[in-house]
Amino acid sequence: MANLTLRNIKKSYGKIDVIHGIDLDIESGEFIVFVGPSGCGKSTLLRMIAGLEEITDGSLMIGDEVVNDVVPAERGVAMVFQSYALYPHMTVFDNMAFGLRQAKVKQDEIESRVKAAAQSLQITDYLDRLPKHLSGGQRQRVAIGRAIVRDPLVFLFDEPLSNLDAALRVQTRIEIANLHADLDATMIYVTHDQVEAMTLADKIVVLNAGRIEQVGSPLTLYNQPDNLFVAEFIGSPKMNILDVTVEKGAIKLGDMTVGKAPKGAEVTKFGIRPEHMSVTTKAKAKLSGTVRHTEHLGEYALGYLTLDNGVEFTAKLEDSERLSTGDIIHLTFDDARTHMFDQNGVVIR
Repeated sequence: MANLTLRNIKKSYGKIDVIHGIDLDIESGEFIVFVGPSGCGKSTLLRMIAGLEEITDGSLMIGDEVVNDVVPAERGVAMVFQSYALYPHMTVFDNMAFGLRQAKVKQDEIESRVKAAAQSLQITDYLDRLPKHLSGGQRQRVAIGRAIVRDPLVFLFDEPLSNLDAALRVQTRIEIANLHADLDATMIYVTHDQVEAMTLADKIVVLNAGRIEQVGSPLTLYNQPDNLFVAEFIGSPKMNILDVTVEKGAIKLGDMTVGKAPKGAEVTKFGIRPEHMSVTTKAKAKLSGTVRHTEHLGEYALGYLTLDNGVEFTAKLEDSERLSTGDIIHLTFDDARTHMFDQNGVVIR
């Protein structure tokens, strides 16, 4: 394993700039997840680390070596792709051994590494099979095994679970987490699925339009977002963001007072997560709304509401509180769970 240092990394295609000066430190053994909307640059940044995309400007260090001009095969990285990229005419064993054979590793060492990786991924019984005889989850484990046998300094994962169904995604996610714990390896993982990001990452890097919005632990980003983009992106369902005004220190949503502004703060938007709401009486309510639609999901329900002033709002409530379309419900929340933002979308603390 190795640490990585990215300094002012930029990527341009002709006159089009797609990565705008990324500075990032990744410690040896960390599990880092890049998240962001489609087109934010997360896969491009991963491919630049792998050496599959040229770095336009800046420096990339793996360990103590600047690797900008080092070919992918000599960077000490191994990449797991979304599409598995297995050779269909080769057995599982031969797919996993292919890179080692290209590197002229001795046969007994190849067999030892492949069998050890297969055992850790629980695919020993499939070593003589062709990829077409495997399920999607098994194929992805083969692709991960092919990376493991190379004993790389850094593992790179480019949306490896997006082709799997929901149950397999959960199972394979757990296997990747266990793999990281067993190998104590440096891993960088790209996903658009924030559940994967929140459950796997030591640190999450939130990207937007080729720039880093915030870096931090999953709970730091969830509880202390730096700006409006991160606040809305992290969390499912996403945070409710309300347009508000400040009158004599009170944060107002129409005629309702929803919070207290810090002295001198120009609060223009107010946020509260759906899961931080609870039903109360009209007298104690901070918000009241009419139920438009309800999704009962077992242990909880999602209520989609229209507030008295016409603003749409989501509340995540205990499923025992049965909601029906047309019901008027009254909600309250802990002020410590709220978030305030200025006109530029920067959090006010």
